This record gives sequence, structure tokens and C-alpha cells, in this order.
Amino acid sequence: MKQCIEVHGPLVWGIVRRRVKDHFAAEDLVQEIFTEVWKSSGRHDAAIASEAGFISMIARRRAIDWLRRQQRLPEMEGLPEKSEIAAEAAVPGVAMDRDSLWAALQRLPDETRRLFVLHFEKGMTHAEIADLTGQPLGSVKTRLRRGLIEARALLQRDSGGGMNLNPDSTP
Repeated sequence: MKQCIEVHGPLVWGIVRRRVKDHFAAEDLVQEIFTEVWKSSGRHDAAIASEAGFISMIARRRAIDWLRRQQRLPEMEGLPEKSEIAAEAAVPGVAMDRDSLWAALQRLPDETRRLFVLHFEKGMTHAEIADLTGQPLGSVKTRLRRGLIEARALLQRDSGGGMNLNPDSTP
């Protein structure tokens, strides 16, 4: 395999780099290609194609598959940092400025705020949070749900009870 990589590495790298612009993704793809070459080597028939032809066919096919997978992924846009958001920016469906919202959330228990940070700011799933914290998955889900209910109650008290916290409901 080492000899195969030394001989055909530049060929595979060239095929991949023509299609994949991200250097790290290209490196991963080249590794996957050589893994497939290793697994598929028994199918190579010298009467049909040379080694280089066989390997380039696998490389080309894998690169095209990778591109198609990337095109199916939704475009992700990063969230701005908290400091980049104007303090007066209203939260959709909530008649309160952002600083007041954060101040209200600071009154939640430390553990609830920690779960909020992991879930809402870091984008971790419930299962990932459970693994990280060592809590059962059901406990993580329950604590997040109770935290949201508690946050809603705090915000309603702060606004005098007249605030609509459900953006889907009509006033």
C-alpha cells in the first residue's frame, strides 16, 4: 500500500484538488480513496484498465460523490457574537431588549444556565450534553424544559405579565 500511495498519490491528489478546494477535506478524501483502493484491489483487472486507470476511476467517482454530498448540505451561517448584537435588538416575539433578557436568565440556577449555554450557545444535542455532564438523557431533557418554563415565568414577571413570549400566538 505504501508503494501504491507513493506512485499514485500525486495522481489522486490532483484529481481531488481539482474538485475539492478545502485542503483538509481534500486530505480526508484522499485517505478515503486509498482505503477504498485497498478494499477494492481484488476487483482490478489489468485487461480492462491499468493500475493508474483503476485508481483514477475510484478517485474521480469518490470526489464526485463528495461534491454531491456537499451540495445537499444546507448552507450554515455563523451566529454573531453577543457583543456584535446591538443591546436594543429585540428578541422576536418578546417585547424586551436583549440585555434585560440576559439579566433575567442570570437569575436561573447555575446548572440550568450551564445546560442552556451547552444547548443554545454551543449547539450541543441533548445526548451530547448527557455524555459531557454524566447526567441521564431524560434528566437533561427535563432540566432544559423546566429551565425554559422557569425563564418564561421570570420574563413574564419582569414585564408585568403582559408580555407575549410565544411568537406563534397572536395577540
